[in-house]
Amino acid sequence: MNPQNLRVRRATVDDIATLRQTWEAMRFSPDDLEKRLTEFQVVENAAGEVVGAMGIQLSGQHALLHSEGYSDFGVADAARQLFWERIQTLASNHGVFRIWTQEQSPFWKHLGFQPPTAEISSRLPAGWKNESDVGLGATERREGGWLTYRLKDEEAIAAALEKEFAPFMAGEKSETEKISEKARMINTFITIAGFAIGIIGFGIAIYLFINRNPFSQH
Repeated sequence: MNPQNLRVRRATVDDIATLRQTWEAMRFSPDDLEKRLTEFQVVENAAGEVVGAMGIQLSGQHALLHSEGYSDFGVADAARQLFWERIQTLASNHGVFRIWTQEQSPFWKHLGFQPPTAEISSRLPAGWKNESDVGLGATERREGGWLTYRLKDEEAIAAALEKEFAPFMAGEKSETEKISEKARMINTFITIAGFAIGIIGFGIAIYLFINRNPFSQH
């Protein structure tokens, strides 16, 4: 189907009845997913009928695609293309670096989603490691494991930020050292002044003790 005959929009409460039917057909948990309605985008056909949906959950610099389902699989790939455009917009607006999914459609693999290495897998947000917590859907689809897509090079961005902020951090360190040195000087001065005042006070006390009644008659 031509994507021009479809439209993607955010799901609303008016879509719940249709979405529950789709989720049930896909063997998802309608009760659990209904509570997460705000995560879903839906695709409409030319008649304004909701024929597909996908959940998009955000966590920091990561996004999760989940619970993809269609009442008409004839529109699936065209809908996925529109979903992908929407995903990229959301990712750009929220500073997402990496996208994760356990959806196993060839579309996502052809797009560039790949199984993560052990090192990349360690970056998966903790809240998504328990599959039952992220609404991944049917068991047989979860068996395919994780796929991931890098939108931005996390290492390169981190290195660039570190390089950019290095002079600032060096300046802050130098300024902190100067303030610490001034604080030490002030502390030393106060200590010496206090010691001197103490000696003077002790001397006056001794003098007054010795000469406590200088006006008395002998």
